[in-house]
This record gives sequence, C-alpha cells and structure tokens, in this order.
Amino acid sequence: MKLTRKEFLSTVVTAVAGAAGAAWLAGCGSSDDDGGGGGDCAANGTTASISGNHGHTLTVSKTDITMATAHTYDITGTADHAHMVTISAGAFGMLATNQSVMTVSTTGANHTHNITVTCA
Repeated sequence: MKLTRKEFLSTVVTAVAGAAGAAWLAGCGSSDDDGGGGGDCAANGTTASISGNHGHTLTVSKTDITMATAHTYDITGTADHAHMVTISAGAFGMLATNQSVMTVSTTGANHTHNITVTCA
C-alpha cells in the first residue's frame, strides 16, 4: 500500500532525522504482513513491539483501526520521559487488512524508539 504525500510527510515530521529515521524511511515503501501468524486486528486488536523499551506502552484500539484516521499516541507508560507516535490513515488501512506497520517515536531523553504494530 502506498502512502499519500500528506501521510508520508506527517510520518517524517514525527520521526527523528538520523540513522533510525533514514532506515525507517528507506523501508516505508514496503508493507510487511503479519508473517502468516493469522492475526486479526478487527477481531483481536493489536500488539506493539517497542525497541529498547524501558516502560513505554502503545495501545492501538480496534475502534482506532475502524475509524482509519491519523492518530497520535503518547507512549510514556511508566518511563520517566515522553515519546509520541503518529499512525497515519494509510497505516490504519494496512492494519485493517492484517498487515503490520512500523514507525519511529519522537525524540525524548535524547533517543527514539522503533515501533512495530502487529495484529493479535
């Protein structure tokens, strides 16, 4: 699934320039599925994997997937600093078809997190 220019730019703004952002942007044209794991976002919701995690949490609800409009999440959780993550309308479309999506958090405490949202 191709992202619209607006969705792409929205994602870039939330990402940090540098190696992590460049790596993510290089891969944003491809769409990874759930690896054949049989996940169903509409029925079971999602799970999120956060790289280098130290207390952050991300919950993407079934309702958010159904609404399919860009949404920004605060993933602070129990960490002592905040990060934000924006999931585009196009990414919600991918989740609706049980494909995984990847994004990068905003910078907090001088670092970012790579995030993968998959169907449960």
